[in-house]
Amino acid sequence: MERLPSWIRQHLAALRALLVLTLVTGAIYPLLVTGVAQAVFNGNANGSLVQKDVQKDGKDVGSALIGQSFTGKDGNPIRKYFQSRPSAAGDGYDPTSTAASNLGPEDVLDTLPVPGAEDDEGNPDTGKQSLLTQVCARSKVVGELEGVSGARPYCTGDGVGAVLKVFPTVGTPTRVVSVNQACPATPFIPVYQGVRVECGKPGQDYSAGRTVPVRGNARAVVPPDAVTASGSGLDPHISVAYAELQAPRVARERDLGLDTVRALIGRHTTGRALGFMGEPGVNVLELNLDLDRLKG
Repeated sequence: MERLPSWIRQHLAALRALLVLTLVTGAIYPLLVTGVAQAVFNGNANGSLVQKDVQKDGKDVGSALIGQSFTGKDGNPIRKYFQSRPSAAGDGYDPTSTAASNLGPEDVLDTLPVPGAEDDEGNPDTGKQSLLTQVCARSKVVGELEGVSGARPYCTGDGVGAVLKVFPTVGTPTRVVSVNQACPATPFIPVYQGVRVECGKPGQDYSAGRTVPVRGNARAVVPPDAVTASGSGLDPHISVAYAELQAPRVARERDLGLDTVRALIGRHTTGRALGFMGEPGVNVLELNLDLDRLKG
């Protein structure tokens, strides 16, 4: 039998290598890793699922690793539950759309909705809120829910970014507009450097003006994680400060002692990773489930 040509032998060797590597990396290794994970870390490997009542029906209600909203059909917070931090993942906590908003501290100018206008899909124009206005609006809502001040620096009293557009960009101002407050709103300050401040008119182009964020003297009571989304949009934890802020409301709605609710917060507080990285956090889903079991 004549020896096969070298190019055929090379192809056969490559084919054998492909088959061996496919078997090892595509079958043996995944099966081995999956088997070890199921045997040693069964709960983690299956998504760290949390059950409502293990003794009764064992119904899965979520994952300890993925946050979720505790709101009613109208989108408003259910007052007897601790609320999670905001999420920018899809419609909220969507694992298939995990993402941040990609908005940064320079994003302070809103696009005001134009009355009667429609977007590309034929829906009424709702404009576009800047990151600053999103933070201000969330802080106002949280403040009203918890019965505390929702004010914070660079925010107006009506919950939008306190930002002026000043014309001209150099020299003495001749025109000043509170661009995030749509007319007929009353500007958050009446006068800037001797010039009367105007409200913003939807559809007008103010890009030529100088952008001036106004800090004001407000002190933020609402914690940062109550008004900003996490990088993944899936964070199941809130800060201890945000949990403590919500504790009086939850205790009142459930007719529980405040000390009882605070004790549950402590039970579901995780420490810093490796003892020094990050900050302690409170798992909202597990805390709310414990509250339900307490009254069950």
